[in-house]
Amino acid sequence: MNIQKLNTNEPDFWQKLDKRLSWDTESDQTIFDTVNGILQDVKSRGDAAVIEYTNKFDGMDAKTMAELEISKARLEQALESISVEKRSALEQAAARVRSYAEHQKMESWSYTEADGTVLGQQVTALDRAGLYVPGGKAAYPSSVLMNAIPAKVAGVPELIMVVPTPAGEINELVLAAAKISGVDRVFSIGGAQAVAALAYGTDTIPQVDKIVGPGNIYVATAKRLVFGTVGIDMIAGPSEILVVCDGKTDPDWIAMDLFSQAEHDEDAQSILVSPDAVFIEKVMQSIDKLIEEMPRKKIIRESLEGRGAIIQAVDMADAVKIANYIAPEHLELSVDNAEEVAKEIRHAGAIFMGRYTAEALGDYCAGPNHVLPTSRTARFSSPLGVYDFQKRSSLIGCSSDGASDLGKVASVLAHGEGLTAHARSAEYRIK
Repeated sequence: MNIQKLNTNEPDFWQKLDKRLSWDTESDQTIFDTVNGILQDVKSRGDAAVIEYTNKFDGMDAKTMAELEISKARLEQALESISVEKRSALEQAAARVRSYAEHQKMESWSYTEADGTVLGQQVTALDRAGLYVPGGKAAYPSSVLMNAIPAKVAGVPELIMVVPTPAGEINELVLAAAKISGVDRVFSIGGAQAVAALAYGTDTIPQVDKIVGPGNIYVATAKRLVFGTVGIDMIAGPSEILVVCDGKTDPDWIAMDLFSQAEHDEDAQSILVSPDAVFIEKVMQSIDKLIEEMPRKKIIRESLEGRGAIIQAVDMADAVKIANYIAPEHLELSVDNAEEVAKEIRHAGAIFMGRYTAEALGDYCAGPNHVLPTSRTARFSSPLGVYDFQKRSSLIGCSSDGASDLGKVASVLAHGEGLTAHARSAEYRIK
């Protein structure tokens, strides 16, 4: 297979790497205009516009919003209808995600100063969150678990899920996952119209405070445009994996780990970094051998040849430097002393430590969230978690003595800024 090979000793290595990493998350003007039109229409016409776009884009024939709401009884039916094996897997994964999420909860705190002034932080959950879930054949029950469970652990009272059902095609696993996760209401709508309904509210769908969940370019564009009216989780790019290997892992394992992200779609990015040239060649041989077994080999091939890379580093320190620069969504450290090496990693969505820790475990059931920053945004952002559904309010309660002391400081600074009313307000409380 023709995968781009890079070597850190090459004088133009960093330029080549930048070119390989580049990914434009901006929508073209046509998509922007289409999405913006849908958003404004739903904002002004509400339910009627949602029904119209759902019938148009998803091949539905709904007359009322009641026809587009999936009842709790239907969610229960889906859970009962799936196989025992699938139900058990969903429940085990949900339990692990919930257990991990419980460790993320932020708690309120306060302290009292010597003069009786109270300072602190009050943590509260969002009132309502919206979860977008891809529908039809591209259905991901794992995404339901990963997005819904942290919201519920955070204490969000109402979680509304939207999932398109093109031509009436419903994925039972997705509905079962919604039931297990505690989703409150589900609507069979998708696309920009679903994002608009969640962001602005309609007579049937209440406005949410934050929208989370993956979607296509139209959904991503809609989320970008409604940000500010509501919060969003992130604008995610294609899936990514970076494997750092010292050359001691079975090359077949590494090849399959690279495939695990490449099979998502042609734009996914899989990169291997290793200081061992002989090992790199063995991995290349494994790739050529194993790809023939893959049902999605065409997608994998296009992904690896179009956006993949094999990088030969000078040594492990050089490999770590490259990893921190790439700031990958998923980082596998298939090396000795992986936990120690992980301490040197400053930028990564999720770090998979050791030869036995396949990234795929994180996608489904390890516990940490699989909603992760992509396109180098791990430099400044974090995985989705309970904290994304919580917010913080500062607490300030001055005693008489505290108000007097702080008032003197505030007065000086306020006058310095030319804000007399600010100064007077503080000065009234000075003893």
